Order: sequence, then structure tokens, then C-alpha cells
Amino acid sequence: MVVMRLALFEPDIAQNAGTMMRLAACLGVAVDLIEPCGFIVGDAKFRRSAMDYLDHIDLVRHNSWSAFQAARLARPDPGRLVLLTTRADRRYIDASFEPGDTILVGRESAGVPDAVHRAADLRLIVPMRAGLRSINVALSAAMVLGEALRQTHLFAEGLAR
Repeated sequence: MVVMRLALFEPDIAQNAGTMMRLAACLGVAVDLIEPCGFIVGDAKFRRSAMDYLDHIDLVRHNSWSAFQAARLARPDPGRLVLLTTRADRRYIDASFEPGDTILVGRESAGVPDAVHRAADLRLIVPMRAGLRSINVALSAAMVLGEALRQTHLFAEGLAR
């Protein structure tokens, strides 16, 4: 079965990473954690926000961006890399998602470097009011994953209706 994935690029804030992992567990989405992180993965803040959901996700840790890319491209069908960024000009609500997509979110403090930007097959923005900096990365991930799963009908079996 094709699985949609959520990739976290060098997350800075343990609570946001834990929240996104909990989200992924609840939605049946696999997670790629691209290190280094700005916190220790076993950190109390991370575990508190992820709660006991870490045991319910397909989590792959990568020690670098290049290790993540090598693993992703080695899959039989790597799918598209879809970057959520404030530097995009295409709104996520105007995008067509595909079942094998990997939704990539950047660091809370700095997003992703230009090389990662260039590697993305699709760059999307969550539209928001002018003059404001950005929406929390975990909230952006939730909004976009919800739309991507709705479009692709990949919601996990057994979800409450």
C-alpha cells in the first residue's frame, strides 16, 4: 500500500515535533525525522507532546538530509517531495496531492536551506493574512496533511467517522 509521509527537517522545538508525530500516528501517516534536531529525541518535552503515540507510527530517523534523500530515492516509488514554505507562491489549497507524496516541513527558526528548496518537486504555502510571519509548523502540517489525505482517500482504516 502506498503511504503518505510527513518529513520533519531538523526540527528545533520538541513540542512541535512531538505534536506532529502524534498527528501522524492518528492519521496513519509515516514519519521521516531528518536530524540533527534542536533537542534530544527522548527529551521530556518531546515525549510529553507525543505522549504514547510514538509506538503507533512508522518512524524512520535519518542522520542527515543526504541520508534522507538517499533512502527516499531508493524506494521503488519515492513519490514527490512537497515542501511547505513561506517562500512558495502556490497555495496548498490549489495543489493536487498524490498518494506517495512526502510532505516536508522545515525548522521553526529557519525553514530549509536553498538546496532542500531546490530538491522539492512542489513548494506550497498556507495562505494567511499579510504582515504576519508564519503559522506554527505543526498547525501547517495538520492543515496540509488533512487536505492531502482528503484528496487521496488515504485516511487510515478504522478512523472514526
